[in-house]
Amino acid sequence: MSPVDEIFSRFTAAGDERYIGEPVTVAQHMLQAAAFAEHDGAGDELIAAALLHDYGHLVTDLPEDSAERGIDTRHEELGFAFLERWFPAAVTEPIRLHVAAKRYLVAVDPAYREELSPASLLSLDLQGGPMSDEEIEDFEALPHASAACRLRRWDDAGKDPDMTVRPLESYRGLLDSLVG
Repeated sequence: MSPVDEIFSRFTAAGDERYIGEPVTVAQHMLQAAAFAEHDGAGDELIAAALLHDYGHLVTDLPEDSAERGIDTRHEELGFAFLERWFPAAVTEPIRLHVAAKRYLVAVDPAYREELSPASLLSLDLQGGPMSDEEIEDFEALPHASAACRLRRWDDAGKDPDMTVRPLESYRGLLDSLVG
């Protein structure tokens, strides 16, 4: 099975599950993030990262209410571990860093915290809360930090149960073109 076929198979198998306390499914959320990336004129790698940013939720056996149980699923690491085998760093690093980007944005932009949903606030605490000054400095030095922050904003926006998006299959060519 090709990497893209495997990704699509996971979307089919688990994408209809509720997305961690939000009014959308995991697949709706990921497709919405990709749509926002396209709308903002992101390049192919960042659109792919937006589409796949929560892939770790599709490959974990932990329940949807893990955060309510005090469990950090570390979905960003799970997704990264699978995807880094086939995709370039411009796709996988923003995925790996999108949780850190939330912690960063909360630390540097006081208004950002107010934009987070209750579910995102709950997971923020499990993920370490706002970054320290040292963590901020380290994060800003990472080559994909800016891309991760862009991805994070699309992640936060992708929670509209009434939003219409392109079907997953329409991204097959884009993902195939990025598989290395």
